[in-house]
Amino acid sequence: MGNRAVITTPKKDLALYLHWNGGRDTVEPLLKYCELQGYRPPSRDSYGWARMAQVMGNFFGGALSVGINRFDRLGDQGDNGVYIIDGWKIVGRIEEELDGDYNVTGWHEFPESREQHEHDFDDMLRSFDKAMPPKLRLGSFLDSVEVPVSDIRVGDLVFMRDFESAWKVYPVVGFGEGVHNGSDVTGVPYVARYDHDGDYSWNCNNYVQGDVAYIMPRK
Repeated sequence: MGNRAVITTPKKDLALYLHWNGGRDTVEPLLKYCELQGYRPPSRDSYGWARMAQVMGNFFGGALSVGINRFDRLGDQGDNGVYIIDGWKIVGRIEEELDGDYNVTGWHEFPESREQHEHDFDDMLRSFDKAMPPKLRLGSFLDSVEVPVSDIRVGDLVFMRDFESAWKVYPVVGFGEGVHNGSDVTGVPYVARYDHDGDYSWNCNNYVQGDVAYIMPRK
């Protein structure tokens, strides 16, 4: 009895076992939640298994229903088959193929018709977040809007990572000019984060890095 699933990577070395909530309507939000938290994915770093297990363990509560083992020992546990993930994306769905006597004869693709779509994606994100320790919750970040950095305006409230990967909101107060700490910051927005006599342009950690940013919805 259960709603089981196994999550592994293309290498098929380690795997995460879920006894409950193994449907795609839980697994996809789980992967997105881990991505939003900034966790390193298990396809690139073994710590990713621990972080994913931590999120599900907090969600389930107790000491059961989630585990980590070698994929060759777990295999297909039934119900929802196997999710293959690369980064925090599902790149494959398989399950064991059985003959008439229920002997395993190989693998085949998990049918789309059996995928579960009962849980709302955003509701699951918030459920995972609610189960996390307060200091590690994403909170209002889950309401953020993704925008190109080139579209950011003065006054926008931008989410930036703080100590221990937490997200905090800072107002955009200006745009960079010229070269700063060896980088051309011309036109790059900066926020009121680290102050120096009222000047926020001096610290490279005040600049919004990358091509996209997350902001609070504009009024």
